[in-house]
Amino acid sequence: MISEIYPVVSGAESIFFSGNQTGIVLCHGFNGTPQSMEFIGEQLAEYGYTVSIPRLKGHGTHVDDLGNCTYGEWIFDLQTAYKKLKESCDRVYVVGQSMGGALTLQLAVNGDVDGLFLINPAVTDVAYKEYRGEIAPSMIEEGEPDIKKPSVHEITYDQVPLKAIHQLLDLMENTKDKLKSVSKPTVIFKSKIDNVVSPANSDYIFNNISTTEKQLIELENSYHVASMDYDAKYIVDNIHEKITKLNKNQSIQETKESFV
Repeated sequence: MISEIYPVVSGAESIFFSGNQTGIVLCHGFNGTPQSMEFIGEQLAEYGYTVSIPRLKGHGTHVDDLGNCTYGEWIFDLQTAYKKLKESCDRVYVVGQSMGGALTLQLAVNGDVDGLFLINPAVTDVAYKEYRGEIAPSMIEEGEPDIKKPSVHEITYDQVPLKAIHQLLDLMENTKDKLKSVSKPTVIFKSKIDNVVSPANSDYIFNNISTTEKQLIELENSYHVASMDYDAKYIVDNIHEKITKLNKNQSIQETKESFV
């Protein structure tokens, strides 16, 4: 099936920054585009990382395209970006926001990521949950993006197909069932106030993933789209600090193994 028939709108294209041997894939959320993760990507690139921000199918083109997509295609898009970075990077970390957090967790189950960073991830409770099992209306009106910082423009559709919402809800359910299989180091950022995805999602993930190396960080000054909000730089700095520690520990471990 051909999911997309419309061109990508200006500013919604996939983004790539060439850097060192540590790669980071950033995954946007439902009805978002790489533009929503661009600031974080730019800042991580300033630290020297190689950064990839793929555009998920059906996003940033036309709303009809979104209605033709399955969540399996979104997982595949993220896997493709991850595998591409693995060709040139020694280590690859993944950062996912909202639905991108669920996709990142899927990747952690199916791939060998070096670490996960989840920003207001969605797996249990979202604003769309009332539409589970519904057959109408075919389109759901979208409000303004949930961003505390004023005058921030996020590229989104004004409405989304009910079929796409069903795919989102199915993805969340499928991801929730796999959390026990997530064993990689994980950092979760949750906004104290989130009007789209309840902060309880972050708590649920934190309590149900199997890794013992996990951290939950509360964002005091951002709403749902935290990558474009007041705490964006704080998120970047925490990601960099954690990756620096993980890389150092991995290097020490590899050195020890070389003498065995």
